[in-house]
Amino acid sequence: MKLEDLEIYNLAMNIGENVWNIVDTWNYFSKDTIGKQWTRAADSIAANISEGFGRYSYKDARKFYYIARGSLYESKTWLDKSNNRKLIPIETHTTMVTDLNNLGVKLNNFIKSHNKLITQEQ
Repeated sequence: MKLEDLEIYNLAMNIGENVWNIVDTWNYFSKDTIGKQWTRAADSIAANISEGFGRYSYKDARKFYYIARGSLYESKTWLDKSNNRKLIPIETHTTMVTDLNNLGVKLNNFIKSHNKLITQEQ
């Protein structure tokens, strides 16, 4: 299996691109404060999934999947702040909440199945 075959990786990549495209339209102050943080958090989801995928042991990989999950939650915070500060339309917020929640469920399921592999590896 290749990294690009992982659904969670592709969903995370799409979220990162969507965040980039949103933030790219903002003024300097908004980009420099919320925008950079949100972009880094969103990009970190896919980056940590890929880093975990490239690790040798299941246990080592799991650490990166947990970090990806943390970045997903951080992305939700920046999404909410963007909405609260009227930087994005409510429709964008609603769509992105759905996308992040969907990825969160799939990432949690991926981690659970990965934990079973760790048990078998020992």
